[in-house]
Amino acid sequence: MTRPIVAEVDLAAIAANLASVRRYAPATEVLAVVKANAYGHGLQRVLPALGDADGLALIELDAAVGVRTGGYARTILLLEGFFDPSELDTIAQHRVEVVLHDAEQIRMLEQTPVAARIDVYVKANTGMNRLGFAPADIAAVCNRLTRIASVGRIRLMMHFACADEIDGIAAPLAQFERACAGLPYARSLANSAGVVRYGEVGGGGVRPGIMLYGATPFATRSAESLGLVPAMTLRSKLVGVQTLASGDSVGYGASFRAPRAMRIGVVACGYADGYPRLAPSGTPVLVCGRRVPMAGRVSMDMITVDLSAVPEAVVGSDVVLWGNGLPVDDVAAMASTVGYELLCAVAPRVPFVVRERKGA
Repeated sequence: MTRPIVAEVDLAAIAANLASVRRYAPATEVLAVVKANAYGHGLQRVLPALGDADGLALIELDAAVGVRTGGYARTILLLEGFFDPSELDTIAQHRVEVVLHDAEQIRMLEQTPVAARIDVYVKANTGMNRLGFAPADIAAVCNRLTRIASVGRIRLMMHFACADEIDGIAAPLAQFERACAGLPYARSLANSAGVVRYGEVGGGGVRPGIMLYGATPFATRSAESLGLVPAMTLRSKLVGVQTLASGDSVGYGASFRAPRAMRIGVVACGYADGYPRLAPSGTPVLVCGRRVPMAGRVSMDMITVDLSAVPEAVVGSDVVLWGNGLPVDDVAAMASTVGYELLCAVAPRVPFVVRERKGA
């Protein structure tokens, strides 16, 4: 028999989440962010669900080329641009657009002839302090780009550091507006949190990421409250049941001791599958459709759960680690991380299946 763990990807959920993006930010260009193999869901798997997007945004050039050679005709944007002049021929050949965030990239464009023009996004650093030009330099950067023969269309963009916070929009947005004053180029501002706050953010284009996959970009607002549907459900089964006496311990380090006589279920899922090792006792798991708390440390291949609330549970009973009925954000919060990390971290040994049910 095969080990029962599986990651189920719901294409209808992704399509529904993209429709939610359209409702939050109507009449905008939507570039669906599919970096990191579509946040762990599988880029090629999710493409059929993203037909209503105006394009894709990602990091990896090889993935961009794979999508283009597979017949994708819409915009493909490299969010970190290019890293070496040797990439420019490939970028031009496959009509891939690039984000420019450093003067060294401009120098490469100036010194490297290519066969076709490359469309670019100029990124302003408005407080994230990772990538981007100083706001005061944006106009000069754009002027310099207009003199480069290999540069095609120019657009402007920024990335919010704190769009998920109440007061996280105004200051960076004001910086961006000052930087772009008088420049005749289209603008792309909003990530997932910015999409939800589009009325404040505005712009001609948005770049939703985590919300497409049904998780929340906010610490204080659930995905369900935003109208989002989980796209990945990590499923498994009970592979063992133990009966403990009061005071018996469970797992490595004996970190959990039974407060009374109780049943413990053993789930085929561990940190080698991508489940967070730092998840403590009490982390929620669904068994037979009901929430139960994890009991003891996460092992490489197993976790153990308290079956007190599900007396009918037996070996073979269904388990959901996150997804339908149990938001990934709830599990992530218990492990002091974010849903993004858990979705991206599902291990290669976990098989994926695609569900194409109608409706969401």
